[in-house]
Amino acid sequence: PEYHGPVSFVLLKALHGEETASFELPLVKNGEQKAVLLLNATTRRGPEGEVIGVICVGQDITQINAMTAEQQRVADDLSRVIDTANAPIFGVDVNGMVT
Repeated sequence: PEYHGPVSFVLLKALHGEETASFELPLVKNGEQKAVLLLNATTRRGPEGEVIGVICVGQDITQINAMTAEQQRVADDLSRVIDTANAPIFGVDVNGMVT
């Protein structure tokens, strides 16, 4: 219900010839589990170029979003460790050289 307005707007824009790319639409599936769809909407035209509908393509990006959030969490944790370290931090490359 809360995305009814934005989805209607995207569809109306497509019906007027304006494409929408990368519209994220949260959905509830299986009762409680949430999914996020990445939608693209474009105008469907007939042989004479007249608007006859809308074509929407969606991709479930739920797992991609979860992996991105986890990577960001790990990066933030590592940044905090580096920023608050009370000892020297250094790297060693594959040749045993300190970097």
